[in-house]
Amino acid sequence: MTPTLVWFKSSYSGNDGPDCVEVAISPTDTTVHIRDSKDRDGARLAFESSSWAEFINNMATTP
Repeated sequence: MTPTLVWFKSSYSGNDGPDCVEVAISPTDTTVHIRDSKDRDGARLAFESSSWAEFINNMATTP
């Protein structure tokens, strides 16, 4: 059985805009799932948590 993902977005996105990236952490492994809030049934990306953490760290330190 596929676990249900709980999706969330940044608090900086606000509540009234659909132009957001949503993230869900798999409850059964360390996979991070990414989707476009405008197309919730569309394509999704999946990353190992270590790769996602590296991406976030690089974004935080890139001017």
